[in-house]
Amino acid sequence: MANSKSSGGLNAFVNKHIMPVAAKIGSFKPLIAVRDGIAMAMPLIIVGSLFMIINSFPVAGWSDWLSKTAVHGISLAQILAKITNGSFGIMGLIAAFGIAWSYANQYKTDGVSAGIVSASVFFILTPSIMSGDKVPVEGFPYTYLGSRGLFVAIIFGLLSAWIFQWFINHNIQIKMPATVPPAVAKSFSALIPGAAVIAIAGCVYWLFAWTGWGNIHDVIMNILAKPLGALGDTLIGTLVSIILLSLFWFVGIHGGNVVNTAMQPIWLMQTDANRVLNQAGNLDLAHDGHIVTQPFIDNFVYMGGGGATIGLVLCIGYLVWRKRASKQNKVLAPLTIVPGLFNINEPTMFGLPVVMNLLLIIPFMIAPMVNAITTYCAMNLGLVLLCNGTVIPWTMPPIISVFLATGSIAGSILQVINIILDMLIYLPFIAALNKRQLIEEDKAE
Repeated sequence: MANSKSSGGLNAFVNKHIMPVAAKIGSFKPLIAVRDGIAMAMPLIIVGSLFMIINSFPVAGWSDWLSKTAVHGISLAQILAKITNGSFGIMGLIAAFGIAWSYANQYKTDGVSAGIVSASVFFILTPSIMSGDKVPVEGFPYTYLGSRGLFVAIIFGLLSAWIFQWFINHNIQIKMPATVPPAVAKSFSALIPGAAVIAIAGCVYWLFAWTGWGNIHDVIMNILAKPLGALGDTLIGTLVSIILLSLFWFVGIHGGNVVNTAMQPIWLMQTDANRVLNQAGNLDLAHDGHIVTQPFIDNFVYMGGGGATIGLVLCIGYLVWRKRASKQNKVLAPLTIVPGLFNINEPTMFGLPVVMNLLLIIPFMIAPMVNAITTYCAMNLGLVLLCNGTVIPWTMPPIISVFLATGSIAGSILQVINIILDMLIYLPFIAALNKRQLIEEDKAE
């Protein structure tokens, strides 16, 4: 009875004081826009990664064969690299469009027009490459169109979309008659806000050129690199993000949508840095590459989803196999294990449940932290290769996912060790919960 009262008091406190704050953070418009914008780029990132896997598959002689085999003077390796750069390598540009699109849509304005204007702003602020003698040819480096341009995409995507919606919502726009087709009307409606945003971007470009500050991409990177790197590229920062994600999930807020959205630009930039080194054949991971990347988080830390719940669902399966499971867990086992193997854990989070479950919050937090520590140490010591820049679809099952992400069997072995550790962490807690469920079922009968 005492436990029931204390649990009820905690639930009341969480619902009254924590849930409103968590809900506000989860519905914060800029955060949602960044999440949606990067999600828009993810298909290209994954597709580009698949071609990069083909280009650098860890089989002896494969890379040499691709380099020597040519189609009309262009080697297969060059073709595959071009595909990777043209997909994975433009994530910053796509994010600039997607972030503005989402942000403008949240203000009930034309997201497509806002996204197009934001893409134009991105190009205006990106330094050009000039080539040619008699007729100058202007181009743009993949360096800034890709992950290095993410900060400019985020900052100016949000800014340009906010200015765009402000003009529209204050009726500072060109309105066309109702007989004009909607697509044409939207184009004219975007003229004034679009011109204002683009003019501001031009002034920013002129300011940086006039003052000799360089380009805004490098300036923002230099300002933000150290403080954000302390969070995104260190073990301590990774552990802090795990704690925050776990606490959000505990109160029923999708932790990945809040915490990972803020950290994902950093992890993706570090993933892309590894990709560039890997493509150049200079990936000395112990010195030049980054340990903490998006595949590190997805495939080593959060196996089974937030909380590394693959260990939890396998423990439930173990109890069912030993015929010690409660009726509830017998029903949940097939509903949680199969999705869990593909990193889908909503059935576990809300079916078991993990959300608001005091008995499971400790292993839910500790398991991914242990995964992060073991993996970080193994990679730092050179026992396991760091992720080579390949972004694996987050639904890829274990063992296969890490082999593709690192190109080594050692990574898959480490992943199996992490899963075993997760099971050992979860087992005493799920056993206690299962025992309590059995007692309650006996009383009900």
